[in-house]
Amino acid sequence: MFRSSFFLVVILSAVVLATAQQGSHPLPPSPAPAGPVSAGSVSVQQDVPYGDAGGEKLLLDLYLPAENGSRPRPAIVLIHGGGWVDFDKSTMKGMGNFLARSGFVAVSVDYRLLRGNENRWPAQLDDAQRAVRWLRANAGKYNIDPNHIGAFGHSAGAQLAALLGMEDTRDNSDPALAKYSSRVQAVVDVSGPSDFLKDHDPDGDAFLTVFLGGSYDKVPDVWRDASPVSHVAKSDAPFLIVHGTQDQSVPIAQAQELYEKLKQAGVQVSFIKLDDGHMFDKPENRKQLALESLIFFSRYLAVNQ
Repeated sequence: MFRSSFFLVVILSAVVLATAQQGSHPLPPSPAPAGPVSAGSVSVQQDVPYGDAGGEKLLLDLYLPAENGSRPRPAIVLIHGGGWVDFDKSTMKGMGNFLARSGFVAVSVDYRLLRGNENRWPAQLDDAQRAVRWLRANAGKYNIDPNHIGAFGHSAGAQLAALLGMEDTRDNSDPALAKYSSRVQAVVDVSGPSDFLKDHDPDGDAFLTVFLGGSYDKVPDVWRDASPVSHVAKSDAPFLIVHGTQDQSVPIAQAQELYEKLKQAGVQVSFIKLDDGHMFDKPENRKQLALESLIFFSRYLAVNQ
């Protein structure tokens, strides 16, 4: 469903989206040492383990308001893009700091990436859901309100964020987390794919055949199940969808379809179209994305202070 340029984008460049910082980074920043790091008014804890899967340790970064207050705060899970094959949680550093300075606990997560035939779908969804459940299990430790958790995702990360607002836990085999829900209460979907059954091209179909474990002809239920539009229901979390009108990687029609189906189902949803491409290179659009996300999360994740 992706344009061929999508794969060039995820291999050649990464962008820190929606931050108070301007500019882009040609490669994700190198990981910093584990442990607390000073970041002005934000306390950062890096490389915190939240689970193990397939022999791989799963890590996240916590961005905590320096003045954490006496009452639990809402949290937002940040899910990076990269076509499910590239990049890591560090690309959400700017957004993490921005949200933490605004009073949220921001949590940027790593998830298993496709490596050859390893870590095929739905490994990525399982990891994202595990991260949310881990947050709820550790809510007291980090002063998080477990009933007010949102998700922000860009590109491939937006597909995962969307499903967090729609689906219950797929793999609930871990007894330590079994009683905790993986659903979030608000979703910001930025440049995300929503329907793998549309907008086909040879390169995209070849990739998805590997990623989803077979061609559409052979495993249609998997292609459909990985598509957020297939899970639209009245019970879905509120959505903010942001997409570039010049996006050459994920067609804006994907966002339009998701918006229309959510609206028809009675879900609270807003759709913002920005004159930009997939990575939002214009500083004014990044600023608007950050501010609109803040307003949205403040509305739907507000905790009485």
